[in-house]
Amino acid sequence: MASAKKRTADDKVPVLIVGAGPAGLTHALALARYGVRSAVLCRYPGQAHNPRAHITNQRTLEIFSDLGVYEAVEAVGYRLEDMQYNPFILSLAGPEVARTTAWGAGPQDFARYRAASPHIPLNVAQHKLEPVLASAALATGLVDLRYSTEFIELEQDDHEVRAHVVDRNTGLASVITAQYLIGADGGRSQVLDQAGLSIRGPVGMGRVVFAWVEVDLTKYVGHRPGAIYWSVENFNYGTWIMVEPWTQWVIGVHVDEDYVFDPQDTDELVAQVRHSIGDPFIDVKVKHVSPWTMNNAAADVYSSGRVLCMGDAVHRHPPTNGLGSNTSVADGYNLAWKLKLVVDGVAGPGLLDSYTAERAPVGRQIVDRAWKSATEIFTLGEAIGIRPEMPDEDKWRIVRSLDEDTEDGADRRRAVRSFLDKLPYHFNAHGVELGYRYSSPAVVPDDGDLPDRRTTDDLTYVPSTSPGEHMPHVWLERNRQRISSQQLVGQGRFVLVTGRGGASWADAAERAREAFGLPIDVCEIGTAHGYRDPSGDWERLRQIDDDGCLLVRPDGHIAWRSRTAADTHRLIEVLGRVLDRPIPNDRSVGEALPELAHASSS
Repeated sequence: MASAKKRTADDKVPVLIVGAGPAGLTHALALARYGVRSAVLCRYPGQAHNPRAHITNQRTLEIFSDLGVYEAVEAVGYRLEDMQYNPFILSLAGPEVARTTAWGAGPQDFARYRAASPHIPLNVAQHKLEPVLASAALATGLVDLRYSTEFIELEQDDHEVRAHVVDRNTGLASVITAQYLIGADGGRSQVLDQAGLSIRGPVGMGRVVFAWVEVDLTKYVGHRPGAIYWSVENFNYGTWIMVEPWTQWVIGVHVDEDYVFDPQDTDELVAQVRHSIGDPFIDVKVKHVSPWTMNNAAADVYSSGRVLCMGDAVHRHPPTNGLGSNTSVADGYNLAWKLKLVVDGVAGPGLLDSYTAERAPVGRQIVDRAWKSATEIFTLGEAIGIRPEMPDEDKWRIVRSLDEDTEDGADRRRAVRSFLDKLPYHFNAHGVELGYRYSSPAVVPDDGDLPDRRTTDDLTYVPSTSPGEHMPHVWLERNRQRISSQQLVGQGRFVLVTGRGGASWADAAERAREAFGLPIDVCEIGTAHGYRDPSGDWERLRQIDDDGCLLVRPDGHIAWRSRTAADTHRLIEVLGRVLDRPIPNDRSVGEALPELAHASSS
């Protein structure tokens, strides 16, 4: 903790965000797109200085597209379709044990990933992603990004939060007052602790050392391009994560609890890297080394009063499945539109209760999924008979036996096949990535008369228009231009999506605008002046009639749907429930306006 010298002038901001990682920056950028000012505190002098997270899934890219940074993110990343393999190795130079495909890149998964989203998963190292988000946020003029500023403690009451902070360069202390404070300060979150929140589950269950190295591995990996090369014996060898093809890598090696690494002495580490490659003479440059511990924990509650937490502060798990930063981005995106409406007085404070209700189950799901993968992904070596304590020559004898026409070889090949059968749930968990459904006061469930398609397992994503799902993707057309159905929603707006015969929804939207002061767009699919559905894909997927509608929230999730236009009168009631601004069903909009004004001012 930085030591405080004296106080500087205090200041105020609507939203104060502690932490400038993927969660905090996404939240700040989204707030700015919606017109809300924020300050972001980063205790470090700049953004991430090492690769960290890298798998960037389709839902995250959909969010980045809505926030206007997809092209910039794509420019610093690599398409996972171009590095489809996940090989399992003892060393990179030696015989391969097994190989699979990952993140929709394999022929068996390509079609379903392509059909599910307009975007293809990317490999984007965090030290490249964060500057993109930070630059976009600063360019809005509504984000004050303060580096070398350390959060010390907070106080809150019913009206505001006061954060005590210290400038780490000068030692000067100050107090920042905000309407809301966001804890996006990572796996050792002080904000979480001081807000009286906690995580549930075991932590510190294993140690890994990650080393970022420069080493040209083209001759060992160019014929089998992949984002990760998994070790089958991860104590004396290591798992390789691609940063730049094929010259920059992160190698992760499991170590004992009492292992001590001297960052000034890299000779031992370089020897370890060369051993893992299988080339004792290859040139290796160590760029950065960091220890990491395995956790399996998540918070059940994400907020306390005017303090709300997100990202690694509330879900901590192994990096398997590539879910961490993706879930953090979605946390920040989910909360931003709600905070915007509450800060502006359009929604009641109860809308913020939906944040925990929606995101905590997702956080728990991804923690459980990542932990299950972590307990299974490193079992291949043991399954074929490799033990860490064995001499290397015995390990290689086992690996080479996989190609032999012997009983031992056949037994080991069967073990490999059994292991490979489980891998789709680790590398192509499409249901986890895209298929989560929100259930909260900000979602109005069906009355039971509409079909309900839903994702039922971790592997398979089932597109659906059921309330709580995110807007499914199909390709539409307008003015001879192809456009995703997802591009019709978002950008801080509520949108009514309807079709032929749905003209009365425009009148309902106008009445709702008058009642709440909330812009609501109406988008028609299948009409002469709307968006064409040339292949009929939307009609097959929409699960409503021509004159029905979907009420889609600013985050692209469906708040409510109506089979036909017979329910246009319910729109104000539904919006009242979503916004924590109830209106009695038997009152007209005009009669309800004074009550709404009173509720807004109280």
